[in-house]
Amino acid sequence: MESEAEAKAFIKGIKELHRDANHNVSAYFIKEKSSFALKYDDNGEPAGSSGKPVFKILESKEIQNAAVVVTRYFGGIKLGFGGLSRAYRDTALSAIEEAEVIEVFEQVRLRIRLGYAESQKVRNLIEKYSVIQEEKYSDAVELILLVRGDLEDEFIKKIIDQTKNKLALERF
Repeated sequence: MESEAEAKAFIKGIKELHRDANHNVSAYFIKEKSSFALKYDDNGEPAGSSGKPVFKILESKEIQNAAVVVTRYFGGIKLGFGGLSRAYRDTALSAIEEAEVIEVFEQVRLRIRLGYAESQKVRNLIEKYSVIQEEKYSDAVELILLVRGDLEDEFIKKIIDQTKNKLALERF
């Protein structure tokens, strides 16, 4: 999720899907550039018994840009405040542990132009540090690459060293 609006839409969709549930407890933590949005909702459960424990799981696992909804159908047994808190926390934790977590990194686009001989020398390096978006072959090889922002300097230094600076490199 990239925005608070997207998190709200996700929660609304789950609530619509489970309209007949007694409670759809939710929490989200969205970080957008230098601002963030966080919210939790007990959805009719006693205040602080459900949404907050779900949010605390996101916080303790350092998960950002995510929303969690725990849907509860009342089964006739009252759990009490502590029981509700544990049930919602444990359910959120289980779902998060079973979900696929995707790490997101800032990426930098680079255009490199080099000779065929140099391109063969650095092919493994390129595959290790980047994703090739485009390849063009003419009198030289031109590649458009996506490189993780935190690895950009290291990648550039290594590719310059391996090609003995026989390349043109442009960040765009």
